[in-house]
Amino acid sequence: MEADKDDDVESVKTQTFPSNGLILCTACGKEISAMALSCPQCGKPTGNRSPKSQIAVILLCFFLGCLGVHRFYVGKIGTGVLMLLTLGGFGIWTLIDLIIAICGKFTDAEGRLIKE
Repeated sequence: MEADKDDDVESVKTQTFPSNGLILCTACGKEISAMALSCPQCGKPTGNRSPKSQIAVILLCFFLGCLGVHRFYVGKIGTGVLMLLTLGGFGIWTLIDLIIAICGKFTDAEGRLIKE
């Protein structure tokens, strides 16, 4: 009974997250990139967007970036502490994060893009 449960879990893992970086669309079943925001076949969103606000990240980075507050906000606790201890990498790291956030490429702790 326990072996069947392990086999079921393993089959779900390989079906949902294949090693080639593809996932299956939940609507049409087509293989799509794990980083895709929607399925190119049916157009259904994949849920790869973070629930965090891009505007909040930009404002936190601009006003409190040297303290790493924007990184704490998106769940990146370790790098938030490093930014706090180094005052945002002496401002350079903060500036880079601000540019990345403005361009819409900033990600949360799970690697999902921050939504617009």
